[in-house]
Amino acid sequence: MNAIPLYQVDAFAERPFEGNPAAVCLLPEARSESWMQSVAQEMNLSETAFVVPRQDGFDLRWYTPVREVELCGHATLASAHVLWEAGVIPQDTGARFHSKSGVLLAGQRHGKIWLDFPADQVEPADPPDGLEEALGIKPQYVGRGRFDYLVEFESERDIRALLPRFDLFEGVVARGVITTARATTAPYDVVSRYFAPAYGIDEDPVTGSAHCTLACHWSTRLDKTEFNAFQASARGGVLALRLAGDRVQIGGRAVTVFQGELRA
Repeated sequence: MNAIPLYQVDAFAERPFEGNPAAVCLLPEARSESWMQSVAQEMNLSETAFVVPRQDGFDLRWYTPVREVELCGHATLASAHVLWEAGVIPQDTGARFHSKSGVLLAGQRHGKIWLDFPADQVEPADPPDGLEEALGIKPQYVGRGRFDYLVEFESERDIRALLPRFDLFEGVVARGVITTARATTAPYDVVSRYFAPAYGIDEDPVTGSAHCTLACHWSTRLDKTEFNAFQASARGGVLALRLAGDRVQIGGRAVTVFQGELRA
């Protein structure tokens, strides 16, 4: 078979080796789910994106090393970045993706890539079995969104100090757990970390889709619809957020680390 273009991109990053690395595979046509899962396992990143052209945009699917996910922000940002950088679509044209979470849009404005994603409202929830023990700190609030639990703590210091026991996450029946607090480090409004051991990702460096939930949660608490967010993983990531009705706009930058050819 012909070689397939394959890229690795650091998303929500100002420079290489920050943010969240994603693999982007530009396919001429759809491939089997088992093949895509094998490629994602081989890449061993939190997500590998598979992009297939169609008449009105691109089909987009995302895989962790162990399973497919229904929504991924950083790999969508990385995919749009690659399409512009590789000349697949013009720089002044927006990218339109068809996904398991509906139509997702990406455009470039003022030096950032902006994603248009569905908002994810949070409802109060009882902590799942083992969650407090796994995190090691009693939370102020626990809620549940479409994919994840959201756990709010008192301070940014609490978020940065978390040392989760991933062996105790077995009772968490969800994609993952968003931990968050009001930021005290300028210029950020919100700080978070994200854990998804059930999906083969103990800690995700920067989770764009989690900010669909965070934007809704913090809009009520901070009485504002625009935020600067920081995900306080070891690599770190910066996101700009705008809540507009039932949509969240997520802004960030991306850097290509390498490109090659997939021959398998």
